[in-house]
Amino acid sequence: MKKLLFVFIVMITSTVSAQEISNPPALFDPIPYGFSHVATVPADRKFVFVAGQGGEEDTSGKLSNDFRRQTQQALRNIETALRSQGLDMRAVVKVTTLVVEHDAEKLRIITEEFYRMWPDKKFPVNTLIPVPRLAIDNMLVEIDAIAVSK
Repeated sequence: MKKLLFVFIVMITSTVSAQEISNPPALFDPIPYGFSHVATVPADRKFVFVAGQGGEEDTSGKLSNDFRRQTQQALRNIETALRSQGLDMRAVVKVTTLVVEHDAEKLRIITEEFYRMWPDKKFPVNTLIPVPRLAIDNMLVEIDAIAVSK
């Protein structure tokens, strides 16, 4: 009986997510824009903070001039940082996206890339901030992330 109870408890804990993503019905539907309104994290979880990642394609800091390519690479760079902690993008609960010369086309690209990164539509909470410039010349987007682990 003890063995059966242990297996049951392990099954329950392995299926519980480290966070809960939700969108209150009284707020507009953010799903078409690739983000969620609320992320809650139980108190017994570990937070992992990933510094703002740009579209640097290699360790020398090479940047494409293409906004989509920089966005894709920024997300891959976050993925790489998370993997170093044994996590993946499903662990992300919050991102902040900084965009140089933000416009509707850039929002569309960000949304499309977030859909690719989170195909289950359990998007992290996202604050998008238009900025005049970022830290490195030719950097068009920078995304930081907060993730949680069990």
